[in-house]
Amino acid sequence: MGCQKKIAQTIREKGADYLLSVKENQPRLAAAFEEAFPMNVIANYPGDSYVTVERNRGREESRYHVVSDVTQDFQELSYEWPDLKTVGVVLSFRHEGEGAPAETVVRYYISSATLTAEQFGKAVRQHWQIENRLHWCLDVAMREDACRIHRGRAAENLGRVRHIAMNYLKGETHFKGGVRRKQKKAALDETYLADILAV
Repeated sequence: MGCQKKIAQTIREKGADYLLSVKENQPRLAAAFEEAFPMNVIANYPGDSYVTVERNRGREESRYHVVSDVTQDFQELSYEWPDLKTVGVVLSFRHEGEGAPAETVVRYYISSATLTAEQFGKAVRQHWQIENRLHWCLDVAMREDACRIHRGRAAENLGRVRHIAMNYLKGETHFKGGVRRKQKKAALDETYLADILAV
């Protein structure tokens, strides 16, 4: 959803750089990546690369990052994406315990920033950590995934309301507790609810 030309343009107009994950909604861009970065090229990549290994609760995930300037494969597409400077690929392998790695996951990215492979790897990881934390919090505290409202723009509007509520709850720092405890306290105590809304 985020890999849109208008979003990239808006980010650049604000003076920031974008790093967008290439999805199937951009078939020409995805096809250019598949042509420029087949598996044999990535495996023996002569350019800048960076490897990370994370171990957590019996799982191990290795990520192999490669970056490139805009090559001939992307030249025509670079006019459609404002200030496109870097293309990158992430290969990730995950396995649990002593078992063999599960299927390799390949993800493609474009960026308006000039990034080294290490900078690219860290930026991608930070993006996913933010996304995962926010989604987890919305699902656990506000049961977003259990919501079955899909009529018209209701789901989108409720999503916005949840984000606003989450920001208010996180912004209130006097009561020491998680989002769910703050929600419960606000439901039982109108004075505390007023304190949250005054933040």
